[in-house]
Amino acid sequence: MSGEDPKFAVEEVEAVNAPRRARVDDIPEPAEETAAAKLERKRDYLEGFLAAKPEGLGAGEPGGDIYEGVITALKEIFDPEIPVNIYDLGLIYGVDVSDDAHVMVTMTLTTPHCPVAESMPGEVELRVSAVPGVREAEVALVWDPPWDPQKMSDEAKLELGML
Repeated sequence: MSGEDPKFAVEEVEAVNAPRRARVDDIPEPAEETAAAKLERKRDYLEGFLAAKPEGLGAGEPGGDIYEGVITALKEIFDPEIPVNIYDLGLIYGVDVSDDAHVMVTMTLTTPHCPVAESMPGEVELRVSAVPGVREAEVALVWDPPWDPQKMSDEAKLELGML
């Protein structure tokens, strides 16, 4: 035993039996299940999961009441030249809601020469101000980065036949 490690014992074998394969008959028979229990088991386990709002969300955070109300209001404003709302069109770059319910919407237009360049920001401010819980609304119209069709949602692209 001069060259061997005393911690390990080595045993040589000719062959190893393969492990037994699991079979369906190995599963024990379930106890008799009532119709109500079967129905309960079949219910979709995700039911209500997607509709549940995370706990501890502030009203101004994504998922919060004010934030979601502002997004809903923005989705009701349509571009006069394109039959898609301005949110799905990708004209809204940001919605920030402060702790004191001041909402700042950063947006752009399809081009600086857009026929609604003067009226659209005012309409956005008016609609956002009408959302319950909003104390004050402000709209910042920016041109950088410029709008391009890649900013549209898949729904908007589908509506315009781009998908």
